[in-house]
Amino acid sequence: MGVEEDSSEDEEDEELEEDVKAFHSGRLFTEGEKSTGGEGLYVPPLNFAMVDCGVYRSGFPDTANFGFLETLKLRSVLYLCPEPYPEANLQFLLSNGIKLFQFGLESCKEPFVNIPEDKIREALKIVLDARNHPILIHCKRGKHRTGCVVGCLRKLQKWCLSSIFDEYQRFAAAKARVSDQRFMELFDTSSLKNLPSPLTLRNVGSFESPYLAPIHQ
Repeated sequence: MGVEEDSSEDEEDEELEEDVKAFHSGRLFTEGEKSTGGEGLYVPPLNFAMVDCGVYRSGFPDTANFGFLETLKLRSVLYLCPEPYPEANLQFLLSNGIKLFQFGLESCKEPFVNIPEDKIREALKIVLDARNHPILIHCKRGKHRTGCVVGCLRKLQKWCLSSIFDEYQRFAAAKARVSDQRFMELFDTSSLKNLPSPLTLRNVGSFESPYLAPIHQ
């Protein structure tokens, strides 16, 4: 089991490196260039996208992304990995008055899969609380752990499964996991339906944004 976990981490690091190379070989996201001559470009985190009003998702932000994140006026970050948050990121949150919520979901490759439903449920409570908005949800690459949380959120928004899976697959691409989709399909939303949130009133097609697609090319 230890060998499987080490192999999983090595493969995950290799995939992350490939994703970052692909991202930096493509276009930069620009929002309000502050001056001429190409200065003031903002670089979003890998796989960044808007989920809904005041809710964003991405891969792990690095220092190059801090300028972009400042434009979002975040109140909270929901971090889905068990590893300690880097000091540079903690200092960024502190200097901008951003609260950190951490739910350590282990990276599990099939067939060794154990997605903790209780942690997903608690993470969703954070997302559904408008007092935490604007909020950024992220894991390492913004694909699987983040995809599961967003997929379960979509169930609360009454999205049909085909639309939930389509969104998940757009971010996970060739790395999409059947186990993640099965988890989203079976996830019980009944205990969350009575939580007050503007997000639960929206469904697929009722909210459109140019940032709904992942920025990774």
